[in-house]
Amino acid sequence: MKKDADLHPDYHQINVVMTDGSEFTTYSTYGKEGDTLTLDIDPNTHPAWTGGDQKLMDRGGRLSRFKKKFEGMF
Repeated sequence: MKKDADLHPDYHQINVVMTDGSEFTTYSTYGKEGDTLTLDIDPNTHPAWTGGDQKLMDRGGRLSRFKKKFEGMF
């Protein structure tokens, strides 16, 4: 059986640099103690979190059909 020290990865503090230059310190298994993780994509800029340039545009599709089908109920 493995020793307890070999079962889990080393969990230590690292610095994270966001795309806008802001930094914060967190615990991670990435790299070594004090390493810096520079993000290429983060929640401040990625369209998955910000909504991006795409807005809800319905051109007679599912949303319009739903509204037409249930227009008297709501």
